[in-house]
Amino acid sequence: MRRAGALLLAALLVAGCGIGPGEERSGGVVVRVTRDFGHTELGSASTKTIRDGQTVMRLTESKFDEVKTRFGGRFVQEIEGVKGAGATGMRDWFFFVNGVESEVGAAEYDLAPGERIQWDYRRWDTAMRVPAIVGAFPEPFLHGLDGKKRPVRVECDDVNAEPCRDGKDALEDVGVPVSGSALGAPGTEKVTRLVVALWPRARIVRGGSTLEDGPQSSGVFARFSEDGRALDLLDDNGDVARTVRAGDGTALVAAMRPRADELVWLVTALDRSGLEAGVRALREDKLRDAFAVAVTGRTVEKLPLR
Repeated sequence: MRRAGALLLAALLVAGCGIGPGEERSGGVVVRVTRDFGHTELGSASTKTIRDGQTVMRLTESKFDEVKTRFGGRFVQEIEGVKGAGATGMRDWFFFVNGVESEVGAAEYDLAPGERIQWDYRRWDTAMRVPAIVGAFPEPFLHGLDGKKRPVRVECDDVNAEPCRDGKDALEDVGVPVSGSALGAPGTEKVTRLVVALWPRARIVRGGSTLEDGPQSSGVFARFSEDGRALDLLDDNGDVARTVRAGDGTALVAAMRPRADELVWLVTALDRSGLEAGVRALREDKLRDAFAVAVTGRTVEKLPLR
């Protein structure tokens, strides 16, 4: 009987049925709910503590209205009355943890202190996957991924230039210790990198060349021309909404995840004034909820453009 009881207990834990709350841990989490690539906020909530075993799903259900699920409760179908359309409608809910699209369902993701969750309801016909976004800043630099902090490195095409120094300062100002290196330094695995470089020099970064192919390849609603002289800012159809060139002073700030163990934030532009503007936008209030942004002077526009 003792062995049978132990097996039953183990089965309940694996199934997620629960036998009571886990240990409480200090350091809460933030959950934000948006739609249309972060353009519209539907709600937000935060906690000061979390409990061991608390999942994204449980927290979402406890903080928001009309949360409905499918596939046995593993995936979200509806939040705040906004319903996913499924395979035929090509609009659904997706969630990010510290700016990285989750590879597991909300019922399987156990939260860690300090994490920032963003649910976004969006169309996915133009970009099936968006592996990483910038809207959780200062995450993932501050707390890392999967509850584990990662080294942070700032890479620049000109390590002595003001945009490079300002990039380091932007991270250190929010409590992130950083190292620095020239563009293209080895050892990119399990390191979160902020790359500050003019285009097309920034193209050498792993995943950088996908920015010439559009959102289906990069997950970013912007596209550099093959000759490196123009940057197309796209709408949610993937069509060109505006084209910028050297002299326009416009930067692209985007996040990419070219491999599972590699995460890159890229601040790039066709001219120096654009690069400076992009680095100035590395602030929580400028990037909140955004997938990627275009920055001109002090104007920050979420991508895709509307």
